[in-house]
Amino acid sequence: MATSWFSVLLLVSIVFSCFLAASAGDFYQEFDLTWGDKRAEILNGGRLLTLSLDKASGSGFRSKREYLFGRIDMQIKLVSGNSAGTVTAFYLSSEGPNHDEIDFEFLGNLSGDPYIVHTNVYSQGKGNREQQFYLWFDPTKNFHTYSIIWSPQGITFMVDNIPIRVFNNEESIGVPFPKNQPMKVYSSLWDADEWATRGGLVKTDWSKAPFNAYYRNFNAYSWNSVGTDVWRTQALDATGRRWLRWVQKYHMVYNYCADLKRFRHGRPRECRRSRFL
Repeated sequence: MATSWFSVLLLVSIVFSCFLAASAGDFYQEFDLTWGDKRAEILNGGRLLTLSLDKASGSGFRSKREYLFGRIDMQIKLVSGNSAGTVTAFYLSSEGPNHDEIDFEFLGNLSGDPYIVHTNVYSQGKGNREQQFYLWFDPTKNFHTYSIIWSPQGITFMVDNIPIRVFNNEESIGVPFPKNQPMKVYSSLWDADEWATRGGLVKTDWSKAPFNAYYRNFNAYSWNSVGTDVWRTQALDATGRRWLRWVQKYHMVYNYCADLKRFRHGRPRECRRSRFL
């Protein structure tokens, strides 16, 4: 089913590696450990990064470089066991009160329950465009690849090269879209037990601390100097759209576009234009 979609991704990756400034994997060169004291560590000669959370503090890191459009890949192995109350965030963000942001947040769970991946898009300081999905595998057993593909035409969230969400540029109908502010790559592991698991009903069990997340094989391709022909390859083909429908039909937990209680006076404009948000 996925042959043509993966072929497109492979071709795009080859083009990017040949013609663009690409970052690849060395955490010493690409990232700064920004908070958490010694709870964030770079190991194995720069090939592995770990974040840790205990009752005193979480931890986080930030890329040295900024990106204006591109593809960002990171392999992550999430907190195992009873991770309820914890959040592992992986996202792009600019700075300032009117910042742009593109979010993956992985919401911890009780042992045996599936992880929820929370996605959001901010433009000019405003978000509230949440979609949530159950992951269809155990993300704590092995590393999996989480990707953000950001172009002037839209944003695609991917898990192991399977698209789970597309947010199109709908500026033509007055919907803000992040396109002018370069963003850095961030990740953090922190305590959010007031909301993260079952709406805050399940609290962090600190007897299970420290909680640990693991990172490897970071890749970033900056596309801001590429012509429109490369941008056209970013759109989903028929196989990609089938994968997207499968994820949204069987694994979606929450879609802001379907939350009629929240938007009593009408759904956001972009929700009326596209099936895939």
